[in-house]
Amino acid sequence: MMKRIGKVIAASALFAGLLAGCGTSSGQSGSQNGDTIKIGVNLELSGGVASYGTGINKGVQLAVEEINAAGGIDGKEIELISVDNKSDGQEATSGAIKLTDQDKVAAIIGAATSGNTIAQVEIANDKKTVLITPSGTSMVVTVNEKGKLNDYAFRTTFIDPFQGTVAANFAINELGVKTAAVYGDNASDYAKGLGAAFIETFEAAGGKIVKEESYIAKDTDFRSTLTRIKSAEPEFVYIPGYYEEVGLIVKQARELGIDVPLMGGDGWDSPTMVDLAGADALNNTFVTAAYSDEDPDPIIQNFVEAFKEKNKEAPDGFSALGYDTVYLLKDAIERAGSTDSTKIKDALEQTKDFPLVTGALSIDENHNPIKSATILEYVDGQMKFNSKVNPE
Repeated sequence: MMKRIGKVIAASALFAGLLAGCGTSSGQSGSQNGDTIKIGVNLELSGGVASYGTGINKGVQLAVEEINAAGGIDGKEIELISVDNKSDGQEATSGAIKLTDQDKVAAIIGAATSGNTIAQVEIANDKKTVLITPSGTSMVVTVNEKGKLNDYAFRTTFIDPFQGTVAANFAINELGVKTAAVYGDNASDYAKGLGAAFIETFEAAGGKIVKEESYIAKDTDFRSTLTRIKSAEPEFVYIPGYYEEVGLIVKQARELGIDVPLMGGDGWDSPTMVDLAGADALNNTFVTAAYSDEDPDPIIQNFVEAFKEKNKEAPDGFSALGYDTVYLLKDAIERAGSTDSTKIKDALEQTKDFPLVTGALSIDENHNPIKSATILEYVDGQMKFNSKVNPE
């Protein structure tokens, strides 16, 4: 990590002349005329998925501290302006309006979830302000339902189809299962995207989906639906969703005698999962995630050490993605030679093989990253590194 930071600092020096005195036109969102570069942070710091937003925020804070301690960007420190969207789409929209109209930030980091990110996209496009979600995986974050690119929206994490595809291939090739059930949140873009990709890939590889069921967010009793799933006798159950419900689903599934492998996406990645499900119930469950703190890669281990020193705990995938998003944005500002958000957007579109904690990243034509995914396995309440899957 220190080598990578050194390269970033060197790049800052290279562009020093270009960056001097730069700023946007007086009427455009993102104007930076002072001694700092204002970056907005619009995250779920309270509410139903506060675990995600809080994790991202810890990674963001660490990255900004490192960058500012190393001289900032052309001598300008990053100034974070945070809003709590309270895990609510309307609050996310209001936060984006404040950050663009009142605070004039150069870019916005957030939200953690796809829905709360989508709630900001129209604002970002209208105000020509870069919006980067560290962990929003829905396809429509960057490309709307009509197939039009959302010009100012980007993401640091992989997209839903990649997660669903990785899970299906893992189930068939590594676990050797031939039948599966899918149980997801019927109102979540995230869950629907992962589920659709899983089903398509699983069936294309010769697998059979024997049951599809759905639940509603905030439900707490899933036994009747799980009983129907059990009756279908799947060899594997895919549960795309967020930890609040999934933790209870896993617990109740095991209580009903469903002992087959269970798997989900990065929405499972929360320390609260163990509290909700119980360590024993989580055995033989798997997760597609951004990274593992057990991965021996030196870049990862240097990040883990720095994070533990600051926060007295190990970083989860959301913290790693928050950290990476700041460095991705810093790199784009340096290459743009400007804090003009349109120029930052153009620089982000040219990102190629940029080294980050969650893997070297390139941005494709749809503003999605091309990067690896990690398979984690719960073992006695601990998330253990299983394997890494690279994009084809």
